[in-house]
Amino acid sequence: MLRRLLALGAAPLALFPVHAFAEEADESTILVVGQRDRDISLDARGLSVSLGDEQFEGVNARNVEDLMKYAPDFFVRTRYAGDSNGVPGFRGTHSTQSARTVVMVDGFTVSNFLGNSFAYAPKWGVVGPGEVEQFDVVYGPYSARYAGNAMGGVVNITTRSPEKTEAFATMQAMAQPYDQYGTHDTYYGYSAEAGFGFRQKEGPWSVRISGRHFRNTGHPQMFYGLTPSTGTAAVTAVTGAMLDPKQAVAGSPGTSTNPIFAAQSPAETTQDQAKLRLGYDGASGVTGEFLLAYWHNLDSQTAPDCYLRDANGNAVCDGLVSSGGKTYTASGANWSRTVRDELLAGLKLAAPLSDAVEVQANISTYQILRSDGFTSSSWTNGASDGAGRLARQGPTYWWTGELSATAHFGGVELSGGGSANLYKTDLTNYTLANWRSDAGKAFSTRTFGKTRNLAAWGEVRVPFDPVTLTLGARYEDWRAFDGGLTGSVVANRYASRHASGFQPKASLEWAADPDTRVQLSLAKAVRFPTVGELFQGSLNGDGTFNEDSFDPNLRPERSTDANLLVAHDFGHVKLTGSAFWQRVKDTIFAFYGFNQNGVSTSNFKNVDVTRQYGFELIAEARDVLIPGLDIDANAAWIDSVTLRNDAARAAEGVQFPRIPRWRLNGNLRYRVAEPVLVSIGVRYASRPNTDLFGLQRGDTYGYTSELFALDARVSWDVTQQLRVSAGIDNITNDRAWVYHPYPQRSFLLEAGWTL
Repeated sequence: MLRRLLALGAAPLALFPVHAFAEEADESTILVVGQRDRDISLDARGLSVSLGDEQFEGVNARNVEDLMKYAPDFFVRTRYAGDSNGVPGFRGTHSTQSARTVVMVDGFTVSNFLGNSFAYAPKWGVVGPGEVEQFDVVYGPYSARYAGNAMGGVVNITTRSPEKTEAFATMQAMAQPYDQYGTHDTYYGYSAEAGFGFRQKEGPWSVRISGRHFRNTGHPQMFYGLTPSTGTAAVTAVTGAMLDPKQAVAGSPGTSTNPIFAAQSPAETTQDQAKLRLGYDGASGVTGEFLLAYWHNLDSQTAPDCYLRDANGNAVCDGLVSSGGKTYTASGANWSRTVRDELLAGLKLAAPLSDAVEVQANISTYQILRSDGFTSSSWTNGASDGAGRLARQGPTYWWTGELSATAHFGGVELSGGGSANLYKTDLTNYTLANWRSDAGKAFSTRTFGKTRNLAAWGEVRVPFDPVTLTLGARYEDWRAFDGGLTGSVVANRYASRHASGFQPKASLEWAADPDTRVQLSLAKAVRFPTVGELFQGSLNGDGTFNEDSFDPNLRPERSTDANLLVAHDFGHVKLTGSAFWQRVKDTIFAFYGFNQNGVSTSNFKNVDVTRQYGFELIAEARDVLIPGLDIDANAAWIDSVTLRNDAARAAEGVQFPRIPRWRLNGNLRYRVAEPVLVSIGVRYASRPNTDLFGLQRGDTYGYTSELFALDARVSWDVTQQLRVSAGIDNITNDRAWVYHPYPQRSFLLEAGWTL
């Protein structure tokens, strides 16, 4: 309760001076939270948020997704700086439901719809935080422009377009002292980002070249428990195993209630990014943009922290051991190394056909050029370059394209178009004699498949002063094909699947007066299964496929949505209230648990009906109480439950997993002097259920826990070109969990230069 009260503290500060500073505000044509001086890049229906430099100045951003950390009723599952599994979540969207969010960079799709879990997060790594101009977020599927994957929402990252000859460079240094179980260490990292931009003075062309090198060591994400054994041969007596009293009291998923004997290796992450952006802005109104981005990611985990010691003080991390008079098997603390090379290429064009009609087209592809995951089969084999496994992905990619037109006839706006995408994956597993090398690799298993989606949409926006009505519809035709798996035991090819979805949309916005707007939005959406949910089976301990880990017969998710917004601008303070409701038929849910090695597994299933509703209050205050003091604060209450689940009736009426009842975010920024800005940020989420039945609730490893993080940052503009800053995230060192541990207290130093 104390944490909730502290988190709520930001909201009263924003609400206090409403009447004292009320003054008339300019009328806005679209209801958007956030920036008031820039247009949102997305089609704003329902709750829509735009964030820019004003908000970014108060954020400790190690990676680009951090820039959104205080957005209303929103989060990104970032477990450490450089985490490539950062799934965004909206309102009652599960923190591993990655396929319910459309994420774009400059309008090009970077959502990884090859699967639907933490392993299929958007490709945030193709953008560095220093090149972002604005972040736009739309909650829910209320615009016909976006695919049914917008069931959760839409995010677009707009990078900076050069206005003149310009350059920038940013250096960061980061550190995190970490203390959990038997792990006591401090992890360090750094990044260097730079870019150069040029625009013709009297010509249409512009170019920007940028790059970033990032290096960080993230704290361990897994902890391994001993498994009871009846074996007697070669048993090693050990000390150092640790019990977690929070697990022993509350009960834990799987076998993790057993003594913990090791931590997964810290993730030594190296990322390199290079980007080219060409722009064309012709006098005739023709515009174009070409984007090419390369991202290299190396994740090396070759130092598991083994807590066990034998009689001579040597580390023991696998085999039969005895502790406390009992015999156990220690296993799972493997070594690994993952290398990925990925490429985004996109081209978009816009041209006026007349004074009233404009057409737009864009096409992009995301290519996973290389994805090799090397893993040892045991801790001993890891240390001695012994046997292991290789997971090699390729060819794996997606293509997206869209053609649309917008026409204005008086005050009426007509728009429509078509879009298409193709997602393909191919993953082969091999056994290795030396886990570090693919020399002499032997085939083990292979999974593969494709999905494609064709869509047509249309919208009409008609003003009836003071009311504006928008009606739209989207039709999608989906197909899954060329799917199958082969292995030592099974060899299956699956018949192609076909489904379609008609998705009507409607929005009514009322300008009650120059300062008050009301908007009601209604929609239906269809989210089709991904390649991974249909075809990508996980492995059992013997190398065969876990037949329950995927389902080629999954049905699409179908939602009905409603959102009511009321906003009033008091001048220095703007308040926005939101009520939302969503009912989803055939929710695709992945149940996560531990296997015998303490490694998580998942099983995809359809849940018959889920429902969520909730309320949000958002306050934006500028120059309140004293000049230079700005506050953004928001609070959300969410009720998300399983209404019907014929396969498991015990889940009915239970709060859906990983959805907190309360989520509170706030950011206070105060310019104490012209060159110095001080900011305080707060993030809070109440403790949710970890499982579908509400039986697993805890505040330790294996659970999704309460989150409370208090952040601070000081930024000093030394000159017009040079800025330095220092920040701390999670000042109180709160230990929070999203199955894996969130960061503990973390430090960031930054220096930035612009020309």
